[in-house]
Amino acid sequence: MISVVIRNKNQDKALSFLLKTLTERYIEDIDEIIVIDNMSSDKSKELTDFYGARLVTIKEFSYGASANLAANEAKNDIIVIFSSHSYPISHDFFKLIKKKFKNRIDLAGVRCLHSPNDYRNYINNVSAKVDPNKSGLIFSGSAFSKRVWKEYSFNENVATFEDKEWSKRVLNAGYLIEFVPSIFSYEIKRTKKQEFFRFKNDLIGDYQLWHMDVTVKNSINGLIMSLFRSAFSFFESVYYSFKRFFYVIRFILKKPDQL
Repeated sequence: MISVVIRNKNQDKALSFLLKTLTERYIEDIDEIIVIDNMSSDKSKELTDFYGARLVTIKEFSYGASANLAANEAKNDIIVIFSSHSYPISHDFFKLIKKKFKNRIDLAGVRCLHSPNDYRNYINNVSAKVDPNKSGLIFSGSAFSKRVWKEYSFNENVATFEDKEWSKRVLNAGYLIEFVPSIFSYEIKRTKKQEFFRFKNDLIGDYQLWHMDVTVKNSINGLIMSLFRSAFSFFESVYYSFKRFFYVIRFILKKPDQL
């Protein structure tokens, strides 16, 4: 059977839809649902109880720590992890995952499909060994083996990309990570503050994992390009706002004949 774990913080509306989806469409495939909650102040706890899931609180959040807590709390070997703002779509989502893991001691995890990059790598058979970033695990919409996790726990010292860091280690140890054609949606709208928080973690994570060079020159170039894109986007929006306005005025003055 499958354990589903959900990472959540103050996403009660998204969490409600995910829990409703899991319990109404996939309950026969799931043995347990665990919500790893980072001190939410909304209705996440009430919703978790309503749908018969189990809430586990994490006070000192890090991506690696939350993934380790999820693996430790799950009772089954196949662990499917979601963020609260994602949800499965294909009717056989969990069945395909179980089929993929069956009798496979060499399989550390599987990556499901949610973006054009996923689909291209899946169709082009680009392995996780070749591209651990786009073919390795992504910790929303992936499944991993608890048995392998017991050998290789998640790194709690990386700012982000704990899924990619783990992918690289288990691949180097001889395990496999493969795609599975289970389709899910990843749907989130971040505030500017949340985007900046994510930017900071991604910058550190890129440096830690991919050894991306960070220089003053690159940062200045990035600032210039960002300002240019913002200015272009602003003037483009203004231009088309006026264009739509004048089109409506012309329409009002000379309406076409109705069919």
